[in-house]
Amino acid sequence: MKIYTKTGDKGLTSLIGGTRVPKYHLRIECYGAVDELNSYIGLIRCQEIGVHESNILKEIQDRLFTIGAELAADPERSKKKLPDLSPSDITLLEQEMDVMNENLPQLTHFILPGGNTAVSFCHVARCICRRAERLAVHLGAQGEVNENILIYLNRLSDYLFVLSRKVNYTAGEPENIWIPRM
Repeated sequence: MKIYTKTGDKGLTSLIGGTRVPKYHLRIECYGAVDELNSYIGLIRCQEIGVHESNILKEIQDRLFTIGAELAADPERSKKKLPDLSPSDITLLEQEMDVMNENLPQLTHFILPGGNTAVSFCHVARCICRRAERLAVHLGAQGEVNENILIYLNRLSDYLFVLSRKVNYTAGEPENIWIPRM
């Protein structure tokens, strides 16, 4: 099987269901941002972060493929059965954040991104997640988007923030707090 099809050479691509849209279409931007996020999460998994955290991130990567598939489908034409995102996926993120937060110092300041490479990758992924969320909200304002996708992306950005703090704390690095210049 060849990886190239030449069907996108004129700037169009197909959604699941067969609808052809320009590659700059909002739906394409949405699942493109989710794909970019997934790649950064893969980069985080390549760092020294702990087995449990790596396993949770792999689970998140799986859910992001689920989200990407749903965003890539034309809600009016696709008849294909797609994997689903469930409330338990959102609950997992919340539970993981609660466990991580138990051992972290109380948050009293805004945190500047950085600390070490793994922490920085967490912050980049968090920012990409927020962009994916904004795009999905925009898409939802124009048409149908599964509400669980919006909630999941919102929780995931929070999870990535807490993960950045946990990775930084485990490495023994001080938090890079923001003290505004007055």
